[in-house]
Amino acid sequence: MSGTRNEALASWMRDHKMKVGELTSLVNAEINKLTGQYGTVNERHIFKLRRGEHRSPNVLLRTALEVVTGLPAAELGFVPRGSKNSGPSPAPEDDPLYRRTFLAAATAAGASLTAPSTKQRRLGSADVDRMNAKLAAVVSMDNKYGGTQELQEHAAALAAETVDLQNSHTASARIRSELYGVAAAFTASAMWAAIDGRRLDEAEPYLNQAVTLAGLANNRHVLYRVWGHAGIMYRHLGRSADAVAAGEAARATSITRSDPLYASLALARLATFHADIGDDRGALRAIGMAQASFDRADQAKHRPPWMDFYDQAELDSLATFAYLRLGKWAEAEHHAHRCLAGLRPDLERNRALTYANLALAQLGQGDIEPAVAAAQKVPAGIAGRGRVHMLLSTFTTRLTTVAPRSAETTAWLEHRRAAA
Repeated sequence: MSGTRNEALASWMRDHKMKVGELTSLVNAEINKLTGQYGTVNERHIFKLRRGEHRSPNVLLRTALEVVTGLPAAELGFVPRGSKNSGPSPAPEDDPLYRRTFLAAATAAGASLTAPSTKQRRLGSADVDRMNAKLAAVVSMDNKYGGTQELQEHAAALAAETVDLQNSHTASARIRSELYGVAAAFTASAMWAAIDGRRLDEAEPYLNQAVTLAGLANNRHVLYRVWGHAGIMYRHLGRSADAVAAGEAARATSITRSDPLYASLALARLATFHADIGDDRGALRAIGMAQASFDRADQAKHRPPWMDFYDQAELDSLATFAYLRLGKWAEAEHHAHRCLAGLRPDLERNRALTYANLALAQLGQGDIEPAVAAAQKVPAGIAGRGRVHMLLSTFTTRLTTVAPRSAETTAWLEHRRAAA
């Protein structure tokens, strides 16, 4: 469909005698109503949409166009990202809850920043607080929906916004350091969204930027986070030695010596990296040390919002991954069950990941019926996204190899077809 004139949009513009410049202005005005900040859409964007060069506008532009035209996106010739006509991104743009959540985050971002001014002002703690509020919204969206393309772009834009804020105003050394830290955290969030969505070619360029910003901030928390994400990225790129090195770099940051919760997360991730290279001893030792560090940590201590996800359930989830890689199916099943028992109800994507892992662990033990039952508990709206999709594809391959003619296999394949 790409490259073929979008007759639906062109027809609407023709019927309403709407010129490209006029539609651009209306869209930007609507974005201003939605977010509190005037849109940055230019005429080139609208020309591309009308020519059919881009059939999947991001959720903010998509919503603004729907409001301006009074038509749903499908009737304007657009397709959701992740469809067979729009590329590989798994963003659930047609999920009303996702769109409301995204727009709410965008609104918070726009409302919390003062309008651009040619006159410099002095930045202060209130500016840091506003940007941290935006960061909390980004983290919340990641917890809810995972690494969508929109979240990646949103986080990257907020990182640039934070840097631009500093370059256009004055600030003390302390405030500059804090804002660089927030910019680094936004960049790390964009990097993580790309990793989680398996857009690894897009993830790697964020690494150098995040390390640079964290260095300018002299922020050990963010540097720890960046190296942790880098390890996972290298793992998915098949660069096992680099993954271990990045994991050790995260573990070596000073924050792990002052707060055992950070040490626990670094060790739990290292366990998965050691498992990838078949280092049973290193993986099992890291899991044990991760649990011991977790047990020593003060759970009530204040930490950045991006650490909120790490609890006993997440530790069990990482242990599940490690045991699966080592082929220790019973241990993997044990930790998967324990993860599900302790998982917070709002972490829907993590629950889906754990059910997929549980299915693999049970299948590894030859328990086909419960394995299929566990896999079927993954919601259809999440089954096609990122890591969950890859795990279920692996499960399908193994199931059809182990029990190609079983009734459970037939039921699973029908379930997959119905959800596609």
